[in-house]
Amino acid sequence: MIVFIILLILLVIGIIAIYNSLVVKRARVNNGWAQIDVQLKRRYDLIPNLVETVKGYAAHEKEVLEKVAELRSRAMGATSPKEAAEANNMLSATLKSLFAVVENYPQLKANENFMKLQEELTATENKISFARQFYNDVVMDYNATIQKFPQTVIASMFNFTAREFFEAPAEEKEPVRVKF
Repeated sequence: MIVFIILLILLVIGIIAIYNSLVVKRARVNNGWAQIDVQLKRRYDLIPNLVETVKGYAAHEKEVLEKVAELRSRAMGATSPKEAAEANNMLSATLKSLFAVVENYPQLKANENFMKLQEELTATENKISFARQFYNDVVMDYNATIQKFPQTVIASMFNFTAREFFEAPAEEKEPVRVKF
């Protein structure tokens, strides 16, 4: 009887330990997503300033500027990592086309405000990249943990579900082509 009670106590302690480790890992995933969200918010705040600066010099590039604004709104309204990744990937591509347009305006490239905004946006893009990497690392750890035995039993009992990765767009996965 004493052996049974001791085994039961050890089982309960094991379940509590596994549950607590799952809670910590889920919190890390949530924190990782929050870090991406912070950097994306910074990016969203910079974009209107950048668009306004470009608008003053390149008024007839209205289509690109409108697309940037539209995709910014779409990205801000995303509700899941998958939606956010897709919207932000499209926004990144459109920002690249905006910077390509800027190449046609030497006076804009020389504008100090534009240069500062471009540098801040570049720094923010780097921070987003690091935040995405951290998020994907903690998601991988969390997803692997909830699939291992005996954690999978506890995870399914307490509704711990797998999380989605924040994936790069397909064009960023392709090999870089260098032309001379």
